[in-house]
Amino acid sequence: MPELPEVETIARGLNQRIAGDVIESVWLGEKPQPLKSPAKEIVAVLERSRIARVRRVGKHIVFDLERPNRNGRRSSSARGQWVVHLGMTGRLLIASPELETEKHTHAVLKLASGRELRFVDPRRFGRLAVVRMKSEKFTGFSAPGDEPLDSRIERFLALFRHRKTPIKSALLNQKLLSGVGNIYADESLFRAAIRPRRRAASLTRAEFRKLHAAVQEVLREAIELGGSSVSDYVDAEGRKGFFQLQHRVYGRESEPCLVCGAAIKRVIIAGRSSHYCPHCQK
Repeated sequence: MPELPEVETIARGLNQRIAGDVIESVWLGEKPQPLKSPAKEIVAVLERSRIARVRRVGKHIVFDLERPNRNGRRSSSARGQWVVHLGMTGRLLIASPELETEKHTHAVLKLASGRELRFVDPRRFGRLAVVRMKSEKFTGFSAPGDEPLDSRIERFLALFRHRKTPIKSALLNQKLLSGVGNIYADESLFRAAIRPRRRAASLTRAEFRKLHAAVQEVLREAIELGGSSVSDYVDAEGRKGFFQLQHRVYGRESEPCLVCGAAIKRVIIAGRSSHYCPHCQK
């Protein structure tokens, strides 16, 4: 599943390419699973809307939309949002109309520029929803947890320091931090020298400071390298990321630690694989 760096990379690429374009028409497939909002509602909000901005919120891609009122002016009462969660295998592709439509395409947005924006998702775990912005005070879709890149240390401490669950499980809790997934939790814990099974409540203030810094450092580095392509992830241009080349523990079971040479171990915590170095992480 794409995590924060991958979703951020895709959102930035889409914003560069289609912000300002107008959605002329919408086609939705027959499979109901991807539709979190009713099909008629999705079409009503999207058609004739201008894409003002594309951005990331947690692990979601949010399209901020505008629609002219009867006088042709942009109206705050006509604003809306298209919210896309990519799930395990979802992709947003910008394509020419003549390009063959891939199997498992669940939505096609025809743009005024002549291009199409297509949502493709073979496993159908992705979700498409819309939000109507009913007033200027309503800010629209928001993630359930804190934004990791904006988190300050005192807030980070307040979220985690009293939790009795393993710190790896706590980092994956989207109600605490929105966007951190398996890859970046493992990599952050390695850089902070903390084992994934440690109870969050057992960490010292100094360890929390190291972890807070490591989470932000890892996420920023991954964004700079376009995310991690460990499965079928590609960005809005169809390009793979490169951060997988910088993985120090994730996916490296039995391989030597790049710091001390000890064999990387893999354990299962709450049904998820966790990779760590038994020598470097305590």
